[in-house]
Amino acid sequence: MATTLGTPDHTPDRHPDTPAAPPEPLRLKPGTAWSDAWQRCRAVAPEAFLDDRVRNLWAGEWRTDGRALPGTSPVDGSPIAGPPRLDAATAHQAVRAALDQHRAWRHLPPAERRARVSATLDRLTEHRELLALLLVWEIGKPWRLAQADVDRAIDGVRWYVDGIEPMLDGRCPLDGPVSNVASWNYPMSVLVHALLVQALAGNAVVAKTPTDGGLSCLTLACALAAREGIPVTLVSGSGGELSEALVRAPEIGCVSFVGGRDTGAAVATAVADLGKRHILEQEGLNTWGIWNCSDLTPLAAVLPKLFDYGKQRCTAYPRFVVQRELFDAFLAVYLPAVQGLRIGHPLAVAAPDDPLPALDLGPLINAAKAKELADQVSEAVDRGAVPLHRGSLADGRFLPGQDTRAYLPPVTLLNPPPSSPLHHAEPFGPVDTIVLVDTEAELLAAMNASNGALVATLSTDDPETYTRLAPQIRAFKTGHGVPRSRGDREEQFGGFGASWRGAFVGGDLLVRAVTQGPPDERPPGNFPDHHLMP
Repeated sequence: MATTLGTPDHTPDRHPDTPAAPPEPLRLKPGTAWSDAWQRCRAVAPEAFLDDRVRNLWAGEWRTDGRALPGTSPVDGSPIAGPPRLDAATAHQAVRAALDQHRAWRHLPPAERRARVSATLDRLTEHRELLALLLVWEIGKPWRLAQADVDRAIDGVRWYVDGIEPMLDGRCPLDGPVSNVASWNYPMSVLVHALLVQALAGNAVVAKTPTDGGLSCLTLACALAAREGIPVTLVSGSGGELSEALVRAPEIGCVSFVGGRDTGAAVATAVADLGKRHILEQEGLNTWGIWNCSDLTPLAAVLPKLFDYGKQRCTAYPRFVVQRELFDAFLAVYLPAVQGLRIGHPLAVAAPDDPLPALDLGPLINAAKAKELADQVSEAVDRGAVPLHRGSLADGRFLPGQDTRAYLPPVTLLNPPPSSPLHHAEPFGPVDTIVLVDTEAELLAAMNASNGALVATLSTDDPETYTRLAPQIRAFKTGHGVPRSRGDREEQFGGFGASWRGAFVGGDLLVRAVTQGPPDERPPGNFPDHHLMP
């Protein structure tokens, strides 16, 4: 077929030996700057956002208290709003005020609570794009994933609004508010989702803004909820200084924690000593095992998704345990998938009207975390790990002269040494490790390296092999050749070993964890034998 002059297949005005013009530099998509997001926050919720800072919310009022610290966006190192940190004494005042709110809210008719939570969801839906844009700037989520985080929060709580009555049958709210201390990576689909379900079940809620990011997004969501009469308290501060009020205070009816094992261990000790209800989700090294599997091609479609948000997720899979004789077949699928991953500035476009890029990962939460992981990789290689893949920022989508210190391209290491943190701990970043094994016993030992995980997967042809080995993998959810996720709505979630302490959640278990039932009730969960939730 002849080619028409002027089509992309023919450019008559350029000699074939003339170098192509360099591509236009990327630019920030109009309307997505931090200043744009900030002004929109001030317009939507002026009570919570001042000229240059956000406020804390307690005793039903937005307060200009606490020491406002500077904030930095992981996207490009630019300044953003930082947390207004309270001292311990003020935090105790806030918790006591939350108890007063709780005593009034718990007696509100369930239908009224449903109406107020439903109205809050309508407001969150109205401001969906602003909430997602805040997530991009504050924690570096690519646009697609930021929108998904907001949507999961809204859709998940709607499921509870529609079905809460039978879940509350024969149950009543706790004697005190629920205290929420959560990590920065899912402010909406984990933290705001939990707050609204807890309130729907009849409890006032207290939340600490995550230390590393999500302040403005969480503040805006709480402002929208407070306008609808939801009894929410939102405070900022260091975990060490506020833990006495948020964990140990007698006014608190339940502690919900999402974070690392070091901090989680201290919280677990405190709640066990006090006999306080608790939901403690902690890190674990989630693993994917490959054993007697003849077809690994399905992995090709799954692998890029496993790098969503740079594996800064509690259900990420940073460890692959591979039967030695399948290693070549595994690499044939794994390496092309990893080499095709897209990294860059989440808001960078080539032309103003271009859609925001479909990236697999943006920055890590901050430059310090990127350096820490890069140092761990270098140390592991120095001690004998074999680098199988190292991505390059040169292949990423960045603005001219942009600060990229928080970005770490994907890395894959074979057989990290036992002395390396990458051998036994969750990296919480785009660093994969591969361990080769020769026996089923080695397979199980390598998959259970972290004493408990949230999810795991085993790819094997034989259903009997999967049925026999899966119960020996210390993960709450195990998939047969498919990844597992935290889930929402009716799907239960928890962990084994050191990855979880306290009540399991999801579906009616989330409601049971924050309400009281029969006096002799023992909710499902991961509790030490000597201490069961009352």
